[in-house]
Amino acid sequence: MNTFIDTIQYFLFIMAELTVLFIAISTIIALVFMYIPQDKLKTWMSGKGLWGNIMAVLFGAVTPFCACSTVPMTLGLLQAGVPFGTVMSFVISSPLMDPLVFTLLVAFMGWKVAVGFLILTSVFSVVFGVILEKMGWSDQVKRVRIKGGCCEASEEVPKGFKHRLYISFWKAWEDYKAVFIYMIIGVGIGAAIYGYLPADLLARVAGPDNPFAVIIVALIGIPLYIRVESAIPIGIALMEKGASIGAVMALIISGAGIAIPELTMFASIFKKKILIAFVVIVFAMAVLSGLIFNMIM
Repeated sequence: MNTFIDTIQYFLFIMAELTVLFIAISTIIALVFMYIPQDKLKTWMSGKGLWGNIMAVLFGAVTPFCACSTVPMTLGLLQAGVPFGTVMSFVISSPLMDPLVFTLLVAFMGWKVAVGFLILTSVFSVVFGVILEKMGWSDQVKRVRIKGGCCEASEEVPKGFKHRLYISFWKAWEDYKAVFIYMIIGVGIGAAIYGYLPADLLARVAGPDNPFAVIIVALIGIPLYIRVESAIPIGIALMEKGASIGAVMALIISGAGIAIPELTMFASIFKKKILIAFVVIVFAMAVLSGLIFNMIM
């Protein structure tokens, strides 16, 4: 009974903290983006060379796109003449990075983990985008058009700070409702791990003493469809039970970076070779990031 009560308390505490942070940060993000011209960012991404890849990662990091709007945005960038490698840097970074994720990592895992996650995912997104460009795989893009996206904002930007703040809050609330079930699942799994998973078992599988822990956990994360917001509470519980920080990072990157619904939608834009390469790239990112985290943390 004590274990059950501790599990429920853990669930309620993490869920409440995630809810407050999600709505607050999402409101701020939506408000800030009413003052930032996204067309200018797209223009900067159209530049050739490494700078375009860096701007693509920045664009992916600061734009909280959902899967259904990342896909038409990707197609729009390709049709606007943005280089293929630059677009792929955006595709790789977009599901993993946004200001909300960074804030959650700071709140639950600390500054060092958040900054390390940001740096590693950024560097790998740029590097793999450049590699795909050099490989000349731009011919693997299908000649298609996608109309709109279910998460795109088509309404005009309102005038006045109070009105914009009001709209931003309700947009954050709608976003929260959209991810609520994923948060419930993620926090629920985390609470179950915290309360009932034997620490010695987890330490053997995902602990720092297992040299294959990062690879095993990264493989486990691939078939899962977990948003980063859901993966973080799972990661917290795993760490409290003895999992290494590298294994947790590998789970977050592979689980959130390879989203089955998003891959299905990307199949309408890219040929099979790119889809396979994308899965391999995200898996490599997860393993390499996990190994680096274990070495430096």
